Amino acid sequence: MITRTFVSRTSAGAPRAGAGGHPCQGLYHAPKGARPKVALIATHYQIDFSEHYLADYMARRGFGFLGWNTRFRGYEWNFRLDQALVDIGVGVRWLREEAGVDAVVLLGNSGGGSLMAAYQAQAVDPTLSPPIDHRPVPGVDELPAADGYISLAAHLGRPDVLTAWMDAAVVDEFDPVATDPSLDLFNPENGPPYSAEFVERYRRAQVERNHRITAWAKAELARLKEAGYYDRHFTVPRTWADPRMVDPALEPTDRKPNTCYRGPVKAANRSDRGIAGETTVRNWLNMWSLSDSPCRGETSLTKITVPSLVINATADTGVFPSDADRIADALASEDKTRLDHAGDHYFLEPEGARDAVADTIAEWLAAPFGGGR
Repeated sequence: MITRTFVSRTSAGAPRAGAGGHPCQGLYHAPKGARPKVALIATHYQIDFSEHYLADYMARRGFGFLGWNTRFRGYEWNFRLDQALVDIGVGVRWLREEAGVDAVVLLGNSGGGSLMAAYQAQAVDPTLSPPIDHRPVPGVDELPAADGYISLAAHLGRPDVLTAWMDAAVVDEFDPVATDPSLDLFNPENGPPYSAEFVERYRRAQVERNHRITAWAKAELARLKEAGYYDRHFTVPRTWADPRMVDPALEPTDRKPNTCYRGPVKAANRSDRGIAGETTVRNWLNMWSLSDSPCRGETSLTKITVPSLVINATADTGVFPSDADRIADALASEDKTRLDHAGDHYFLEPEGARDAVADTIAEWLAAPFGGGR
């Protein structure tokens, strides 16, 4: 049996809303009648992790699991890393001070991988600067450090994954149809299979596209501020176009070809749904820009020295083994393990994948931290 406790708290600069809601909310999963000694906390940039798919699995194995949300749940376009880290700190403190656990382990799942890495990095070496025109958030330099770190089907950060998935053939950000045929992933003359020369040009063009948006965002922010405005919304079209999604010969895995998280790649890329699909000038600089965003994982990972586990899902259609390799290589911990695990991004397939990955995590946790109870 499992008990689920609703946890809600205010945070620095984020009081309880007039309608009654708290900015930080989540569910604490634990074995009924037990007080776990070890607990995991999982948080994402904007997706609701309160009922995370591994929560019950880990509770049944004797561990606590706090599925935790910051003030930015559902509000990615307004995201600020410094405020989010303070909110995660609220959850870490709750685990120690109220749930009574001895060891807190950060679970960096999917996009949460770089977010939780940023939390630990700031906790051990506070160097994060506030966004443009903002003061530091109270408490951002006093975060309680965690005792372990797990990267599960995670990528290297919001700017990195966006750029890897960006359609390099886009020539006008305000015209989703405008295309450079020589870089069109879906132009049969280019492949698949894609040549090494095409992939190199494509990757270079993806980076250039990110930098072009950043240059425009900086100029636009200056124009807005001069006119007395704070920000503006815009969209980033066609962000389901990683060559690996289409050509299975590029970084071979167990994944289904021509598939991404939103189904067939070509259709998804031409839809109105995608990462960074709703952003603002300031949000682009805070979250998505390769040159300006603090949401890139590798720098943070170099500050993580606690025991660490990196798990790659072998049938993932959006995160790839090279991402797990780079994460493992960047981690500063001397006690780190890198594993491949059968499963898609959410371990829905094959049958039993979630039980299997929960067993792996539980076995790994036992070495540095002992059992959950």
